[in-house]
Amino acid sequence: MATKVNVSSLPFVLASETPREDLGGGIARQILGYGPEIMIVRVWFEDGSVGDVHSHPHSQSTYVESGKFEVFIDGEKQVLGAGDCSYIAPDLDHGVKCLEAGVLIDTFSPVRKDFLGEG
Repeated sequence: MATKVNVSSLPFVLASETPREDLGGGIARQILGYGPEIMIVRVWFEDGSVGDVHSHPHSQSTYVESGKFEVFIDGEKQVLGAGDCSYIAPDLDHGVKCLEAGVLIDTFSPVRKDFLGEG
């Protein structure tokens, strides 16, 4: 039986003290609060940048904090703006194109251990 790794952030995560990771192509991410079953990540997109189509075994809900994005999920496209949200079930192909520079808040379940360098 595999041992469950207990990964978690500190109880309080201050954005001003948390580093951003430059992912290239006009995209940067900041890992915020997380525990074994949930993770919140802020992602900045420059105008025209693209989050390539991909899939993963995590549930994902994304809130548009600012900007405008064309979101692709499982063969469907929708333009979303500030205040809008999307839900991506596990293993569905999805991606995003930034139409106006902005920020997405991604919530994953369970935690994205690959974002933490744990595979």
